Amino acid sequence: MKLNKRIRTSAVAGIGALSMVALAGCGAADTGSSSGSDQVTITVPSWVGARANAEVAKVIMEQELDVKVKAQTMDEPLAWDALNNGKADAIMEDWDGQPEKQKLYLDQKKTVVPGGELGVVGHIGWFVPKYYADKHPEVKTYEGLNKLAKDFKTSESGGKGEFLGAAPSYTSYDEPLIKNHKLNFKVKETGNEAAQLKEIQQKYKNKEPFITYWWEPQWLNNDIDLVEVKLPEYKEGCNEPAAKTECAYANTPLKKFLNKDFAEENSDAAKFIKNFKWTTEQQNEVAKLIAKDKMSGEAAAKKWVKENKDTWEAWLPKK
Repeated sequence: MKLNKRIRTSAVAGIGALSMVALAGCGAADTGSSSGSDQVTITVPSWVGARANAEVAKVIMEQELDVKVKAQTMDEPLAWDALNNGKADAIMEDWDGQPEKQKLYLDQKKTVVPGGELGVVGHIGWFVPKYYADKHPEVKTYEGLNKLAKDFKTSESGGKGEFLGAAPSYTSYDEPLIKNHKLNFKVKETGNEAAQLKEIQQKYKNKEPFITYWWEPQWLNNDIDLVEVKLPEYKEGCNEPAAKTECAYANTPLKKFLNKDFAEENSDAAKFIKNFKWTTEQQNEVAKLIAKDKMSGEAAAKKWVKENKDTWEAWLPKK
């Protein structure tokens, strides 16, 4: 069974150039007529799926709406601050990882407004390779992990099983989950998404056992077959406070958010971003072109745009 579904906050620098530009201090959108802003700034978490969103949006807005787009990679906490103070116009992929900032800017200050769902459902969990799960089916539940911990030992794990963790800036409850369920595992921080993918690819190629924090959407899921380890069912609030977490991660419909002033312009750019909605498979297609096929973000987006006119035409503002 392959992953079909992924919370995430910020990101790790260095996924590649995406027209990285400093945000202007006087505000992001330079508003012209009601039909459009002549410059729009999109914040971009540095995981490749989020980059795919921004690259496709950038190509279409520049080609079809004559709007200049700046894309700025930044951690999600900073992205929310930028939306609040007008230095950015849109977040195109939010994983509900900033509840305090959402409450402050959405509910209290009302400087940020919802921009609709992206169309992609995010899911995070613990996963092992299918070739290992087929031989050791007890690994499919967290209760069976301690019996198998020895299979995951490495020279760096101090006698415990090694758990491949996420980038430090990603939302993760793995440390408390391991502690609270008394699991004989030690989290290894992989540093960033690229390093984690590289390690997983190598272990998978060598048919080694591994257990990892993993997510969907993720283009690599088309190339590897993983099985999820069942954790106690997620229930609202079960990971609050984080240190007490014993439950699984939530499924998260990924959302867009806009600076309020930008949204209220009712410009073509704002309408387009609100209308932008695609599938996990479509996002993964562009992400794979960038991450695996080593195309530039612009080239990958242009290829997808050329081949999927029927999809993106529906995102254009109605005349």
